[in-house]
Amino acid sequence: MHSRERVQRTLEHRRPDRIPIDLGGIRASGINAVVYDRLKRRLGIHTPTKIHDTMQLLAEVELEVAERLHVDVLPLDAGDAAWADQPAATGSVRRLFSGLPVYFAPGTRIVEEATGDWALLDDGGQIVARMPRNGYYFDFVRPTMAVQRIDPEAFRPPSTVPDERLKAMEERSRRLFAQTDKALVGWGACISLVGLSALLADNITQGSLDQWLCMLLTEKETAHEMMGRYVDAAIAQMALYYQAVGDRCVAWGVASDDAGTQRRELLDPDLFAQMIKPHYQRLCAWVHAHTRWQTFLHSCGAIHDYIPHWIEAGIDIINPVQISAANMEPERLMEDFGGRVVFWGGGCDTQHVLPHGTPEQVRDHVRANLEAFGRGPGGYVFSQVHNIQQDVPVENVEAMLAAAYEYGHCRTGG
Repeated sequence: MHSRERVQRTLEHRRPDRIPIDLGGIRASGINAVVYDRLKRRLGIHTPTKIHDTMQLLAEVELEVAERLHVDVLPLDAGDAAWADQPAATGSVRRLFSGLPVYFAPGTRIVEEATGDWALLDDGGQIVARMPRNGYYFDFVRPTMAVQRIDPEAFRPPSTVPDERLKAMEERSRRLFAQTDKALVGWGACISLVGLSALLADNITQGSLDQWLCMLLTEKETAHEMMGRYVDAAIAQMALYYQAVGDRCVAWGVASDDAGTQRRELLDPDLFAQMIKPHYQRLCAWVHAHTRWQTFLHSCGAIHDYIPHWIEAGIDIINPVQISAANMEPERLMEDFGGRVVFWGGGCDTQHVLPHGTPEQVRDHVRANLEAFGRGPGGYVFSQVHNIQQDVPVENVEAMLAAAYEYGHCRTGG
């Protein structure tokens, strides 16, 4: 069974020959460039390492590496499509703090400050993010200004996509679909309703999460109107992406909504159902009516009590499945929701086990998780919980992926 068929059968909750594996196919299954370079060199691959996510210093997982590691998924990310199809040498090379030379996309503007920190600049030369010396990734720099009252009328999300981005998406999707057997997962125009304040702060006013959460309680009609505009814009953009890539994608990331903390959901589930759920429902209904895509949701944290609402709203896939958060144990998730939604992730805990365990502990941990998630005819894609960070021993990454392949053959169908 080839990768595309394996993933498609899994998403349809039908029995595959083995559990599919994802490494770098979506934004929260990536791997830090330093660890990735060590990993591929242990495979005997000595190609230049490209950065596909500047903020998080995540590497582009090359096709040869994906093949060697039995990876079944490749990304079709709107923000990366053009760079992904260019040779590394067309980018700009810099040495990370570890000494590793990596290639950033053309036009990436990074300067070293007097402190040794790195600053990431926008096209206008303003600092948008900063990484401390010897850091592992960039953090956004928020403007220093007083928090202002959110202006609902000023919130007008963009509903168009640049032609060059659509062309890059179309060309990359056609090439990967024709030249590989991998499943393609698309990303672009996703919504973030629980965390809408982040978009407000970045774009139209210096709003705050506190203000937005209060609006959900006290200005419900206005909040619904704002979220409705957001969904309108997302649908308009997704229609353009669908014209570009069509059904060459098996799934599309419709939402990135970190709606849970380590201990519980950010919003009361009843408030979530009243205010947030209807907008998910409208977006998912459009996707299912106009495409063959499965809908993909990213949310970290303890989100157990949101899951039934997301399922009812039309979400097909949930990632990254943070199994270390409260009420997110694999056995509990499968007992409560198995067969109703695809869990994509949760295969290895990246907070404790992957960075701090031994290779044998990692293998045992992966095997136990696959035993839980692999029950039933399908509906599980293996990936670690979120991105692999620079301090993770490469031996542990090898052990994780080897265990996913070995034990994944045994956990299909019960």
